[in-house]
Amino acid sequence: MRDILDIIMVFNAGIVLGTLFFSGLWFTVKKAITSKIPAIWFFSSFTLRVCLVMIGYYYIAPGGWLPLIVCTFGFIVARVVVTHITKSIDKNQAKREVYNEA
Repeated sequence: MRDILDIIMVFNAGIVLGTLFFSGLWFTVKKAITSKIPAIWFFSSFTLRVCLVMIGYYYIAPGGWLPLIVCTFGFIVARVVVTHITKSIDKNQAKREVYNEA
């Protein structure tokens, strides 16, 4: 039973890491578009996001290869979910902008 709980926790950790990574990427792109120096946004965001994910995987790695695979699966699931959510947010914002201009 303990193994199943460990795998669920590692999967959730992958979801958290993926959510932080991809929502941070979306936020960075939104901010960098209007920034005077977008390179600073992209470089600092990339560095911070990769460091957070590497730290997360560092703490998961001693468990062996199975937790790493499960964490990566959670990371990929988070990517799909965050991409879906951010697309719908962007569509709603675009609709509001078109409606406000008319």
